[in-house]
Amino acid sequence: MEQQTSRPLGCKACASGEALGFDFTMAFQPIVNIRTKTVFAQEALARGLNNESAFHVFQHVNDNNRYRFDQTCRVKAIKLAAQLNIQQDSFLSINFLPNAVYKPELCIRTTLNAAEEFAFPKEKIIFEFTENEQITDSQHLESIIRHYQQQGFLTATDDFGSGFNGLNQLADLTTDITKIDMVLVRDIDKDEKRQIIVRNLVNLFRDLRMIVVAEGVETQAEYHTLRDMGIELFQGFYFAKPSFESLASVCWE
Repeated sequence: MEQQTSRPLGCKACASGEALGFDFTMAFQPIVNIRTKTVFAQEALARGLNNESAFHVFQHVNDNNRYRFDQTCRVKAIKLAAQLNIQQDSFLSINFLPNAVYKPELCIRTTLNAAEEFAFPKEKIIFEFTENEQITDSQHLESIIRHYQQQGFLTATDDFGSGFNGLNQLADLTTDITKIDMVLVRDIDKDEKRQIIVRNLVNLFRDLRMIVVAEGVETQAEYHTLRDMGIELFQGFYFAKPSFESLASVCWE
C-alpha cells in the first residue's frame, strides 16, 4: 500500500499540503457545556481554502492519499488550534479515518510531533471516529482506540445512531465520549419514538461511563427536549455554526 512505503511525513509538509498535492484548511465548531456555560471542545472540520465545504475537500481524497490526508488533517488542526489558543479554554477534537490507520503506534507519531512543535498539550486532544465509515476490521479499530488512550488522548464515537455498527460496537469499543447523531436529534421534540430511544441511550452511555454529546441541534425545542433528558454537552447550529479559521461566538440561551 502507498502509505506503507512513503517517507515519513513532517509537520511542515503536512501543514502546507505538500504531501497531498492539494491544500485545504479548517473551520471550528464548538461543543458547549450548557450547565457551566463554557466551551468543552472545538471540533476541527476540513474546509477548502475559500471556505468550500468538507464535501468539496473529500472529493480529492482517494485510496492512494487517504493516509496522507488523515495525517495532514491532524497537523493542520493542531497548528491552527495552537494559533487560536484553543488549549487555554477547551479541548481540540480531530476526526480520524480508521481505515487510514494501518499501525497506530506509527501513525500517531505525526500527531505527537505536531503537538510538540506547536506547543499544544496532547491531553487536550480528542480523536473522533465516525460510524459512517464502514469498519472492516473491528479488532484493528479496538487497537487504535486503546493505543490512543494509552498515549493520553481522549477518544470519541461520532455520529452514533446513523452508521454501520450500532449497539454491537459498544460491546467491543470503549471510547470516552459518544456523540448522538442528528438523525436521532432532528425534531425529537415532536417524535415520541426518538425521545424513547435517546432517553434510553443516555442512560446506557452513563452506565458505560461515557460522556454524552448531542450533535446537530438546530432548534430551541430540540435543545430543551434533550436538556430535560439530562444531556449537558451540545453541538449544532442552535449554538454556533462552524467558523472558518477562527472561533465562533456561542449563542447561549
